[in-house]
Amino acid sequence: MNAPDPARDPGGSGEAGPGSVRAGPMRPLDDARLAFRFLTRLPVGGGALAAADLGRSCAWFPLAGAVMGLAVAGAAHLAAGHVPPALAGVLAAAALAWLSGGLHLDGLADLFDGLSGGHGDRAKTLAIMRDARIGAHGAAALALALLAKSAALAEVFAQGRLWLVVAAPAVARFLAVPLVVGFPYARPEGLGKAFHGTAGAREVAVSALLAAAAVAPGAPASLACAAVAAAAAYAVALVARRRLGGLTGDVYGAAIELAEVAFLSVAALR
Repeated sequence: MNAPDPARDPGGSGEAGPGSVRAGPMRPLDDARLAFRFLTRLPVGGGALAAADLGRSCAWFPLAGAVMGLAVAGAAHLAAGHVPPALAGVLAAAALAWLSGGLHLDGLADLFDGLSGGHGDRAKTLAIMRDARIGAHGAAALALALLAKSAALAEVFAQGRLWLVVAAPAVARFLAVPLVVGFPYARPEGLGKAFHGTAGAREVAVSALLAAAAVAPGAPASLACAAVAAAAAYAVALVARRRLGGLTGDVYGAAIELAEVAFLSVAALR
């Protein structure tokens, strides 16, 4: 949720001023397909989008995450006994990155580059975050996040707690939804603005139910994981609001990545 894609945002800016667009009645199949289209590489098809469509799709973010996690957990189950856990962790982290198109990792790198290079200047920070080039701090954040995720996945695989691998992406993507709805947007335009301008309490409620369904089979261990993931996502949002005056698509992506890492790191603890 960090960079406009003309294929996903035919209007170019994705802008939706507060109150100017309403999400309208839910269309579960279409809205879920859009969530998959936006958050994953899975070939779900679809045509041109409107801002209201993006807002409604937030309700189904956890479903897209759960399917990604299910694919990785299923592959890990089939590979058990044939691939060492450490290598399986690396491959699983790479698979999650590929399935998401690197969307959230890009946001993580942009946010860390902006916060480190902006030196407290809001305009400068936002400008750096929009720069397509990656800096040293962004590269370090990417490397550390992927290393932590790989190590955590390896330990979870070794323990055989595969359902937590399903729940982690679902919870992380759910946590972006209350951030979209509950925090101001820092830019006057951008793809994330369309989500912020049209998603509301309905999308938060539906996504929360889906996330709860993903967490329930792994309880009680998954509850602690989800709580720490929520704290990580909220911390990212608080820092961004203080430094930027609001959130951006890059912040949403960074929150998802760090929440996923936090969830899996707690899951890896014995």
